Amino acid sequence: MLTHVGTQTIETERLILRRFTYSDDAAMLKNWIADEKIQSLYSEPVYTTKEAVKELLDKYITSYENSDYYRWAVIEKTCGECIGQIAYFLVDSKNHFAEIEYCIGAAFQCRGYATEATKAVIRYGFENINLHKVQICTKTINKPSQRVIEKCGFVYEGTLRDYFYMDHQYIGRLYYSMLRNEFE
Repeated sequence: MLTHVGTQTIETERLILRRFTYSDDAAMLKNWIADEKIQSLYSEPVYTTKEAVKELLDKYITSYENSDYYRWAVIEKTCGECIGQIAYFLVDSKNHFAEIEYCIGAAFQCRGYATEATKAVIRYGFENINLHKVQICTKTINKPSQRVIEKCGFVYEGTLRDYFYMDHQYIGRLYYSMLRNEFE
């Protein structure tokens, strides 16, 4: 049985993962949410105005009232800005698993931030929520994300071929997972 504890602050060596606040809007626009390439890699729309970001933040912040809602702003400690986000965007209480999604702004990529945040959220899922399985997916064209997934120790499960249609081509979806005993 899962123990839903909601989104609580997690601190790592270089990051603070915390609930989004309305004051994150400028950093979100500057660092990632207005970037079409970043947003398309995890199939999310682009937000280009403070008004649009506020509407999204309304959804995030209101959802924190639910104990089974898990979405963190990724704050880089040195600059103090929101450089991305990470979430258990799919939580299956009946079957005791959850799926992670994440994005990190282009200026902050290739520094290990996504790996650091993902490892922290995996630990949170197994230790705090009592998950049996954590899964994660990426597009076949997203090689940096595949490296993050491999560094975190996920096991490749398979590919859904031609899952996405982007930029006039079909792209596969790679599935990975980690079971509790593999984490321990």
